[in-house]
Amino acid sequence: MKFKTRIDRKFAELKKNGETGFVAYITAGDPDLAGTEEIILRLADAGADFIELGVPFSDPMADGRANQDAAFRALQAGATLDGVLACVERVRENTDIPLIFYSYLNPLKAPGFDQMMRRSKTAGIDGVLLVDLSLEESAPYRKILDRNELNNIMLVTPTTRPERIAKIAAYCTGFVYCVSRAGVTGQQKTVASGAAELIMQTKKSTDLPVALGFGISEPRHAREMAHFADAIVVGSAIVDRFNRESHDARGRARAAAFVKELVRAAKEIRK
Repeated sequence: MKFKTRIDRKFAELKKNGETGFVAYITAGDPDLAGTEEIILRLADAGADFIELGVPFSDPMADGRANQDAAFRALQAGATLDGVLACVERVRENTDIPLIFYSYLNPLKAPGFDQMMRRSKTAGIDGVLLVDLSLEESAPYRKILDRNELNNIMLVTPTTRPERIAKIAAYCTGFVYCVSRAGVTGQQKTVASGAAELIMQTKKSTDLPVALGFGISEPRHAREMAHFADAIVVGSAIVDRFNRESHDARGRARAAAFVKELVRAAKEIRK
């Protein structure tokens, strides 16, 4: 890979500083696109290193209730891909934080995947995670991502065999995303017992940074997994907190304060 994205540069900076990265997930268009812009900036101010921006989809089968509801709210509010890309362009006027599209394949393929990736790059997206795209079917999409200088981020799970982890990691750029547990996204009381082992197995297969997500919802979870992962991903807990708070400056400040606690916990562990 000859190009370097904001994701690559941020991970290099984190490694140099001995810090664990923090990836905050939100759904684009929830509660609306103007709110999304404000929330992204508040997450950046709270210390998030990366933003994972969910592309709203009518059938988010890898997501639990919080993120499903967020996608529904976004679609009900009129979110479209054109609107999401315009939102990204406006966000880029105010922050250089790395932005990752978390998406199912259909929303990006329907309008033409190559065209959509060109537009995404121009708008300011740095990488793409296609949740439901298998390794065996990924080659043409990986080529398009590479051609548009977008990181290709792929998932490994607790049921992925070591030899398959190695194959997946070989085709990732930016970082590898470890799913902490079998099942969908969502808040959990504890981190799955095999999460650390999965991270270490993945690290045997790649020199790329390894992030852990799905089920991390409390500062103690972030602190625990920061011993092993290069970045912690928190989604449902953040989506739920911003939704439960009032959609005004005070409510979003309270939600951002919660995120700041998560970030602080992750970064307490020095590498």
